[in-house]
Amino acid sequence: MSKTRCHEARNCHDVSESEQAVLVKYWCGRMTVPNFISIARLLGVPILVWALIEGDWLLAFLIFILAGVSDAVDGAIARHFNQQSTLGLYLDPIADKVLLMTVFVGLGLLGRLPAWLAVAVVSRDLLIIAAVLLSYVMGQPVKVRPLLISKMTTLAQLVLAAVALAEPAFGLSLGGLILVLVAITAVLTGLSATAYLVEWLRHMASDDDPKREEGDPT
Repeated sequence: MSKTRCHEARNCHDVSESEQAVLVKYWCGRMTVPNFISIARLLGVPILVWALIEGDWLLAFLIFILAGVSDAVDGAIARHFNQQSTLGLYLDPIADKVLLMTVFVGLGLLGRLPAWLAVAVVSRDLLIIAAVLLSYVMGQPVKVRPLLISKMTTLAQLVLAAVALAEPAFGLSLGGLILVLVAITAVLTGLSATAYLVEWLRHMASDDDPKREEGDPT
């Protein structure tokens, strides 16, 4: 959170010292610079949608690239300046998923990418979100832990989306490259969805194990 907000939390005279401490911990501890960058990435999505609707491919490409760079920057800041937070653990992947789902749906509707691939990408992300929420509702929250296959999938999706946006933005002819990237992205999307499903089922089954509930270490 901004220094002004933190200063206001520290100097609020209408609450007790203990309440002030809670406010300071909340605003200064959770709202870090990386979290603001993630929020800015989310706020850029409507602009990206507008650019796609208007056919301003260059603007859409630049926004997408800027969002990708900001994703790397907020991660670096969080690691090197000890600004990692629980909020950021959820906010960063949410921003990434919203951005990618928006781009793939837009490119699918505009005929720049196969519609079935857009459906696959969006369905995978929605199923992951639904699984996390269901685990939380059932009192068995699953820890957010990106798998290697998931990182590879995200990278493939980012590269494909960037290439698909660059083609009309710069008047390029990249049909062959896009077909290869579509195939790679489709395979990785399916594999990552399967991997997450297996991990989720294993997590839910282990938490339901009566031996664990009784404290049996096995």
